[in-house]
Amino acid sequence: MKKFSPLLLLSLVFAPSFLNAESAVLKTEFIYDSGPYPSVHATTIAETQTGLVAAWFGGTHEKHPDVGIWVSHFTDGRWSQSVEVANGVQYTLADGKVLRHPTWNPVLFQPKSGPLLLFYKAGPSPQSWWGMLTQSADGGKTWEQPRRLPEGIIGPVKNKPVQLEDGSLLCPTSEEIKADSKDEKEKWIVHFERTRDFGVTWERTAGLHDGKQIQAIQPSILFLGGDKLLAIGRSRQERVFEIRSDDGGRTWSEMRLGSLPNNNSGTDALTLADGRHLIVYNHVGGEPGKWGGKRTPLNVSVSKDAQAWSAALVLEREPGEYSYPAIIQTKDGLVHITYTWKRQKVKHVVIDPTKLSAKPMSDGKWPE
Repeated sequence: MKKFSPLLLLSLVFAPSFLNAESAVLKTEFIYDSGPYPSVHATTIAETQTGLVAAWFGGTHEKHPDVGIWVSHFTDGRWSQSVEVANGVQYTLADGKVLRHPTWNPVLFQPKSGPLLLFYKAGPSPQSWWGMLTQSADGGKTWEQPRRLPEGIIGPVKNKPVQLEDGSLLCPTSEEIKADSKDEKEKWIVHFERTRDFGVTWERTAGLHDGKQIQAIQPSILFLGGDKLLAIGRSRQERVFEIRSDDGGRTWSEMRLGSLPNNNSGTDALTLADGRHLIVYNHVGGEPGKWGGKRTPLNVSVSKDAQAWSAALVLEREPGEYSYPAIIQTKDGLVHITYTWKRQKVKHVVIDPTKLSAKPMSDGKWPE
């Protein structure tokens, strides 16, 4: 019987399923494997002058007051032990107890020049949270005292900002607004926020749709050439939503549903240096009456125009939750993806996008 090395067996266990014969995936690993918190979610990743930095929220479970923002650095070929850099502690009450809220959805972003930014949310729930921001001048090793963003400004709600030609940051964001009565739907409304000075002053659009016909949150921004942008993301209508701007994000078109399925779970996307677009998402529709639906498989699709999408690879296909991906392209051209692995660990995958091949999808169905 042929014997396999432990390293080969490990690579087979963690290997994604590929549609292309030559693997585009260079590495799969866990950033977080064990730590002082049993549950993790909502990963984010950025490249700084000193290397990669990743973050997530971790604690007893989502919504628990002990949930904080944890950061890890990739140094000397390995990820560091995570460190809590922010939490939801507010103040000490008269009886000596500490008022603490959970934190949510960290978003790392490294501008072309300037400090590393870390946006996150604090508050009891997504309907009542507020935006927070801290920054680091040394690639995430030390952080300034976090500060609350102005009233009405949330910051990027899940996915990274984009930096425009004038240096301003365009932040994709959204609001979840409780229904006024049992007969009404909760409103999920997309809007965009802009800062020219790394979070000191802000502008924002109004809500861009009624939030009922299409309940949409957590957009990602793609570049279509010139001032043309396309934002895509999560909806409750079983498909990824789309909304377009022809003037650099100042005004936006009517929102519509695209061709890709969505299970009411977070996605992320980016425009590659070669002009192609990638999206990381669960290629499965929603399950009516169930929150979030089924969050497996976790897929990557590619497109030349952000309209016709082709299947590229499957990152996860086994039972379990694989969700809330983040995706960036680093200066060396490689693509890095992080995501929640069963709410227990943080997974990191490195892809060479030049080796990605793709198969067209018929009626939105993933090819066998």
